[in-house]
Amino acid sequence: MVIKNKNYNFSEGEQTMDTEQTNQIFDKLLFPKIFQTFRIAIQPSKLIIAFFAVAVVCLAGWLMDFSKTVVTTPYTRGQQTELQVYIADPPRVKAYIEGYRYNPERLGVFSALWHYNSARFHDALNCLLVLDGQGMAQNIAYYFKSLAWALRYHTFYFIIFLLIKLAVISVAAGGICRIAALQFARGEKPGLTEALRFGLKQFTALFTAPLIPVVIIILIGLCIFFLGLVGNIPWAGELIVAISTPLALIAGALIAAVIIGTLAGFNLIFPSIAYDGSDNFDAISRSFSYVFTRPWRMAFYTAVAAVYGAICYIFVRFFAFLLLWSARLFLQSGLWADSSNKGVNKLSVIWPTSTFMNLPGPSIAGTTNWSESIAAFLIHLCVLVVVGLVVAFVISFYFSANTIIYALMRNKVDETALEDIYTPAPPDETKAEPAATELETEEAQSPPEEEPPQNSSSSAEQQNS
Repeated sequence: MVIKNKNYNFSEGEQTMDTEQTNQIFDKLLFPKIFQTFRIAIQPSKLIIAFFAVAVVCLAGWLMDFSKTVVTTPYTRGQQTELQVYIADPPRVKAYIEGYRYNPERLGVFSALWHYNSARFHDALNCLLVLDGQGMAQNIAYYFKSLAWALRYHTFYFIIFLLIKLAVISVAAGGICRIAALQFARGEKPGLTEALRFGLKQFTALFTAPLIPVVIIILIGLCIFFLGLVGNIPWAGELIVAISTPLALIAGALIAAVIIGTLAGFNLIFPSIAYDGSDNFDAISRSFSYVFTRPWRMAFYTAVAAVYGAICYIFVRFFAFLLLWSARLFLQSGLWADSSNKGVNKLSVIWPTSTFMNLPGPSIAGTTNWSESIAAFLIHLCVLVVVGLVVAFVISFYFSANTIIYALMRNKVDETALEDIYTPAPPDETKAEPAATELETEEAQSPPEEEPPQNSSSSAEQQNS
């Protein structure tokens, strides 16, 4: 019996050691930590910050779209915009604009970009789920091509809107990344006001960090541009250009490095400021360093986060669709009255049926009275809130995932612990230090206290002893 007990304890000890070794192996694998993103991104404080950022950006775009400048074809010939023409055939845009210049049915730039790029986003998502890399890359290329169209044909609008969007996203990204960093590193969940306070405090670094690479590219490009101007000098110009060609190639290499580092490391700029309290230049240098030091690891982490994010987005979108569908279904079962239009249900007029790919539903038919118009507007506003929360989840997931990726890359490149995070000193401690110093100086300047005289009887006893 004793021997059996010993053998049983020995085998149990082996099982415990194997379990500990297995756990240590999985602890060394860092990429499974990316799967914590959904739990971190779904936190209400992040969703609230992202939702208000989306609301402010959309409100700014809606106000700026009062100047409808995007040329479209008449509805009788099929809806088409100059953006779609530019994507299909850029040289044909000028002729298209001249041909339909006097068409009053125009769109705003924000509206045209929103509808086009939302379609590209869902197409890229479908390509990602079926592992169609070519289709996904094509949709991403179309996105940047649409921005190029806005910059070329609506320059002033694009620059103003981009600065507004960058300012709003900077504050929101700072708050979301800060909450994600504290939650991932220490399990802490700071409040909404604390996160926004951090975003406002670091606003200068958050706002200027994405712009610095653009400024660097422009400055280097201007150097090459001035070299081209020198080439216009008769006879000597072409010789100067030929002699300076190696410098132009070096400048081109620098531009290429900055572009690659910006595109690949842009995701790490905001998390760097949130995790380490970096300034704008330090954030850029860290993001570039991690990308160029471990490019394949960075690509692997990004791919894992993209696939996992697509699955999570489908789940969240299905939840929103199920929410709208069930609410409308039970509301329809109780509302059987017809609208002022004969043969048309009242709910169908004020609330169109939602689909998975079109949560707000198709455009509703014209209402016949003021009460139906107000009801349709209020219901559409409520549905837009649900859609805004879905978009807010995408933003929260994006910044939360990149915060985790930044921590993992920092751990591999700089060998910094995941729990190491920048914590600003509270103002109370800085104010308490001078008070303590003054108290110590007063104690040092005061004369030492005299010892009380000993009792005479006790001194006599000491002498006798």
